[in-house]
Amino acid sequence: MTRIAVVGVGAMGRNHARVCSEIPEADLVAVVDENLSLAETAARLHGANAYKDHRKMQEVEHPDAVIVAVPTQAHYQIATDLLEAGSNVLVEKPIAATLKEAQEIVDLAERKNLLLMVGHIERYNPAITELKRRLDSGELGRSFQIHARRLGPFPARIRDVGVVVDLATHDLDIMRYLTGSEVVRVYAEANREIHTSNEDLFTGMARFADGTLGLLEINWLTPTKIRELYVTGERGMFRADYLLQDLYFFENADVNGERWSTMDVLRGVSEGAMTRFAIKKKEPLRAEVEAFIAALDGDASQVVKGSDGMAALSLALSMIESTKTHRVKEINQP
Repeated sequence: MTRIAVVGVGAMGRNHARVCSEIPEADLVAVVDENLSLAETAARLHGANAYKDHRKMQEVEHPDAVIVAVPTQAHYQIATDLLEAGSNVLVEKPIAATLKEAQEIVDLAERKNLLLMVGHIERYNPAITELKRRLDSGELGRSFQIHARRLGPFPARIRDVGVVVDLATHDLDIMRYLTGSEVVRVYAEANREIHTSNEDLFTGMARFADGTLGLLEINWLTPTKIRELYVTGERGMFRADYLLQDLYFFENADVNGERWSTMDVLRGVSEGAMTRFAIKKKEPLRAEVEAFIAALDGDASQVVKGSDGMAALSLALSMIESTKTHRVKEINQP
């Protein structure tokens, strides 16, 4: 049984607390929020103890693991405090507000020999899990393009970052995950139309080392929520719907059967059959927390590592730089 605490019980943190209370392998011992009434409400609901300060909670409870679901600007201080005190940490994405902070969090976890996981929840969406499996098995052939559309209204929870850091980090991480390749250059444009002091409308492009083109359309201006991902390649196109957890395949009829196995050059594209795959639905957040707990028990196969969180943040910041300079940004790989 993993003794676990949640720091920050706003919109995302409340769900983390609920999920932790539902997982048999987890014992939710504490919830923390600087708004003590929020912490007390969540604590009563899930049978945990309430705290206003994460340091005090750490002193009293000594949890095995802590989920950090506070605003981005506070990730660094809270995550480092918890790691210094000896707790394993799952920090919500983005990993930190700056790359320097992110690197220090990653380095500290390594020095302390503690687990650091980043909450890139979309990796645990069943539609993406199935898409990854099918891409890895070669069902699409070579991938040409990944197109992400993440559109919707402005979320009241966001105050400290724009759509690039808040939302594009999801899709940049998924693109790296699906391709297994790194970005070599980016170009992006953004506007601030209605909300906050940051961008709320964004279009970006990324060139991957394997030749795949990534296209991102993201905003807080669309009055309906859209979460879609398209992967186009030699054999056709996959379409994943994050919200419905659906996965479709649109076949390129010019590539099928024996012809596919013998052809060396793709001769054309034409409309073929459409397949909707049967996927067992599951709450991605629960799958994420289960992966965190499994890693503490020795199975780290599903962990989004601190280095992955850093890579997504670095790419997002490069995209922001491109929107300001109106230039292509080359990405120096280590």
